[in-house]
Amino acid sequence: MVMTVWDRPEPPARPVPLDRERIVAAAVALADEGGLEAVSLRKVGARLNAGPMRLYGYIATKEELFDLMMDEVQAEILPAEPAGDWREALRNLAHRTRQAALRHEWLADLLGGRPAFGPNGLAVAEATLAGLDGLADVDTVMRAVETVSAYFTGAIRREITYLRAERATGLSKHDWQRASGPRMTRMLATGRFPALAKVVHDGTDVDAETSFATGLDWVLDAVAARLTPPPA
Repeated sequence: MVMTVWDRPEPPARPVPLDRERIVAAAVALADEGGLEAVSLRKVGARLNAGPMRLYGYIATKEELFDLMMDEVQAEILPAEPAGDWREALRNLAHRTRQAALRHEWLADLLGGRPAFGPNGLAVAEATLAGLDGLADVDTVMRAVETVSAYFTGAIRREITYLRAERATGLSKHDWQRASGPRMTRMLATGRFPALAKVVHDGTDVDAETSFATGLDWVLDAVAARLTPPPA
């Protein structure tokens, strides 16, 4: 049996005081500053004034470190109180995940990966599934959670990609629209893109939060049609 990082005991903390909590906190700080590419056991060790070999006593691989970082942020996603109904449970999961990703943009790069089996990840899963308990058979409930998760994972990644592009180019969304506007106008004037022209001229521009919430409500409406109680 493979022992997970959560099951392995920590080595003695001498001569330099060290534990997984401090290691993960340092790694999260590095990732917040420079993304996942800024995280390495060497850099984490340097921040803690400990050699990288010391860290291998606590964490075997960088992937394990990422698992621990992910679980640390799951604590921010866990709701403080049980949800009132299934919609609130899934809406909480979506919005709280988005808020966590806006605080820790690197989270977007880990969403949709391996299941989170850390204590906080399990608590988030339990809180979410408890809100859907008894609404349908287990397989239907799982597909409902997966569908909502697929939506908010994609939406969050898209939003974070936009934010990163703004920083990289120095152009806000509206700056970019103004810069690309003349070419778009010329292309639409050719008449080759009538559907796109209708969207550009008649569509309503909304902020990221409104777009996220609207799309989430549509997905929840679709899920509602599938959540029928199992036969007695």
